[in-house]
Amino acid sequence: MTLLEISGAVRAYGDLRALDGLSLTVEPGQIHAIVGLNGAGKTTAMKAMVGHTRLDAGEVRLCGTPLAQAGPAVFARLGFAIDQPFGYPELSVRDNVVHAARLHGLDRDAAAAAARSWLARLELAPWAGRRARGLSLGNRQRLGLACVAAHRPDLLILDEPTNALDPAGILLLRDVILAAAARGAGVLVSSHHLDEVSRIAHRITLVHAGRVIGTLEPGEVDLERRFFEAVRAWDAGHRVEVAA
Repeated sequence: MTLLEISGAVRAYGDLRALDGLSLTVEPGQIHAIVGLNGAGKTTAMKAMVGHTRLDAGEVRLCGTPLAQAGPAVFARLGFAIDQPFGYPELSVRDNVVHAARLHGLDRDAAAAAARSWLARLELAPWAGRRARGLSLGNRQRLGLACVAAHRPDLLILDEPTNALDPAGILLLRDVILAAAARGAGVLVSSHHLDEVSRIAHRITLVHAGRVIGTLEPGEVDLERRFFEAVRAWDAGHRVEVAA
């Protein structure tokens, strides 16, 4: 069963079309990366996938269920971090993970065990009792990852998860994503770091001007050049269409 499907997505803000017919899917065990310039529509698409942005046209299906019909049981199968990492600044690092796990259906004991495991896994244990507001940006990003992954979701949606991470944090993130896919979860990740997504993605989709304009091959040589060639080619063709 396809875990995520967004088809024909349109979202306009006045004369600006943030999404202009975007369609993509995420399958079980698949790491699907979406890449694009700032303003390409990646974050808007991810917000639409979880109901944080209303589509003007198109459809989203989560775990086979239309978004409009998706209830708590469906959303309990998701873990997502969009725009900024999840975390209540007044709560401790430990309590943030515990509460996130509880919100996704884990009982008290299971949530506490998950928090201990994830704080160790993401090397946050030294800050377990500290309020989240006192963390560095990189550790807040790690905390956000722990909060969305602690309940072992079937679908992870991560918007620019490498932001503010140091090289050690990027390696930890990579391990989390690979492990999730290995157990059968689907992962959708947006990133500007083409070299990083090329290492882990099974599929790379190029988003530009709210549309899917092509794909890139993971592991391909000179991925950045291919990326910019595709964007320039689309822009050139679009200018011709407008002129005509």
